[in-house]
Amino acid sequence: MRKLSGIFLVGLCLGAVGAVAVTASHGSSATPKPIAVAEAATTPSRTPSAKAEPQPEPKPEPEPKAAPKTQPAAEQEPEPGADVDAATLDKLVRGGNVSAVVFDRQTGKTSVSVHADRGYTSASLVKLLIALSVLERGGPVADVQRMLSRSDDDLASRFWVAYGGTSIVTRWVAKLGLTGTRPPAEPGRWGDTRITAADVVKIYQYLLDHGPSAILAALHAATERGSDGFRQYFGIPDAAAGRTWAVKQGWSCCGPTRMLHTTGVLGDDSRYIVAVLTEHPAGVDYPTASKRVTDVVTKLLG
Repeated sequence: MRKLSGIFLVGLCLGAVGAVAVTASHGSSATPKPIAVAEAATTPSRTPSAKAEPQPEPKPEPEPKAAPKTQPAAEQEPEPGADVDAATLDKLVRGGNVSAVVFDRQTGKTSVSVHADRGYTSASLVKLLIALSVLERGGPVADVQRMLSRSDDDLASRFWVAYGGTSIVTRWVAKLGLTGTRPPAEPGRWGDTRITAADVVKIYQYLLDHGPSAILAALHAATERGSDGFRQYFGIPDAAAGRTWAVKQGWSCCGPTRMLHTTGVLGDDSRYIVAVLTEHPAGVDYPTASKRVTDVVTKLLG
């Protein structure tokens, strides 16, 4: 009895286990929740599965090639006076006379030559020859520079007498081959020396190639007002538009006409020598005449 009962009990137990297994396999009538994609990807499989085919690694997208860097083209500085003629300049100095020469030291060519050999009273331009004479003989550098930068007439008169008077002019005429320059008829009136635009360019060529550096330094330091109070920034300084310049100006106060001259060097390395000589009727006041000279230079510079 006890054996049968034991077997019977074992059977009952096995039947109960089977019933539990059947119940667990069917579960309840509710639909099972799907596994989230992220969860499915991260949950390890409990049963071995077939090996996945190896996927080729994605090829990296080629990086876009940067456009080649180019340096901005350097702006070509227009050649001064390339499209200027005598008629154009004559109109700017109505009732008067104008001469202009522009020499390009880089190319060795003259880009403007308008009435280049017409003669004018030099006014203070002769101070360039006075300065050369004084410094050549060991004269006072500071006084020479003041004479030039401030266009000091008292210093010019003192040097004129002390260093040879009219012989200053005749000596440099011979040395530089000046063809239109001559000393004043009255020996004491240095400002009445006669000169031409073509000769002024020759003087600057000598100054730049052989002259004392103190002279060019003084021309770079030209003051806005001369020693007599006259505004000497007409012409090249007013028209230069930020370019580097060095100037020696000239103006005369008396006589039937007014002389206003602007001369000097312009640009990097003093590339351009510019000489503009003008003569105006006495009825044209200095501000008007000064503006006309500036208009001429503005036209030359384009």
